[in-house]
Amino acid sequence: MDYQNLFTQVQVVAEPHHGSPLTPKKDERERTGKPFLVHLFGRLGNAQIGPIYLGTIGVASLFFGMIGFQIIGWNMLASVNWDPIQFIRQLFWLSLDPPLPKHGLSLNMPLAEGGWWMMAGAFLTASILLWWWRTYRRAIALGLGTHIAWAFLSAIWLFLVLGFLRPLLVGSWSEGVPFGIFSHLDWTAAFSLRYGNLFYNPFHMLSIVFLYGSALLFAMHGATILAVGRYGGEREIEQIVDRGTASERAGLFWRWTMGFNATMESIHRWAWWFAVLTTLTGGIGILLTGTVVDNWYLWAVKHGVAPAYPDVYGIPVVDPAPNFVPPPPVAN
Repeated sequence: MDYQNLFTQVQVVAEPHHGSPLTPKKDERERTGKPFLVHLFGRLGNAQIGPIYLGTIGVASLFFGMIGFQIIGWNMLASVNWDPIQFIRQLFWLSLDPPLPKHGLSLNMPLAEGGWWMMAGAFLTASILLWWWRTYRRAIALGLGTHIAWAFLSAIWLFLVLGFLRPLLVGSWSEGVPFGIFSHLDWTAAFSLRYGNLFYNPFHMLSIVFLYGSALLFAMHGATILAVGRYGGEREIEQIVDRGTASERAGLFWRWTMGFNATMESIHRWAWWFAVLTTLTGGIGILLTGTVVDNWYLWAVKHGVAPAYPDVYGIPVVDPAPNFVPPPPVAN
């Protein structure tokens, strides 16, 4: 077959392979499960399923993650009077909310006033950090670079900023994000309104640039490899070390269309950095909100980023900082 595209893929079927042999250490277990093939999965990626390796860290991560999800799920089910029909019907609107503002940074609060949220957050954080450590260790064991672990850590950074670091700096767990589908979207909208429109936050601007840039780079790269698939362009490692007609044609296309082309290797560095910087800059922008800058619109006007809107109703936009009265400290 001399031509392939997204709809005419050729699946190479061979005996499932258990994977490269590893030298087990005392704290590692063998990979489990007999590998098998699924044709439908082969149309989306590789057809082989398994084997899988969890190890002690992987099992611990899944254990903590399941506890966290169960806490959230049981609280949502309790909020609809333990009615499974209403649980399914209202799932998008159900939520496990952070502690009340009166509790500040206290760790001693009633379960119904944020205690469950604290417990769920603690278990989920432990699960994610353990999974990161597992990702790092698996890469080392296979002789890979640790790029995947550091990219994952960028997403973890944003997660920690939203639920732990920023509430810690502001002085109240109530600033955390609720666990819920629509409730966390409502929190995002209210957060932006409260601090003068997050769109004027320069780090939010950068995050959106890298987010859209990641989508564009992914589309450009994916389309390019599919376009040169008839010349073996999907065998990118071979094209890196022994540039063939696929790489030559792909590079020629982009030099013709935009005057510059990435290589089979450098495009992945571009994509990696754009993806990592999406959550990295986003986390910085959230961390500065309410701690360094109280109103991003007024900040933008002051620094010439945004125009000062006319006082249509005769009431100018007031900087909340001079009128802000901190809440009294909460006794633990």
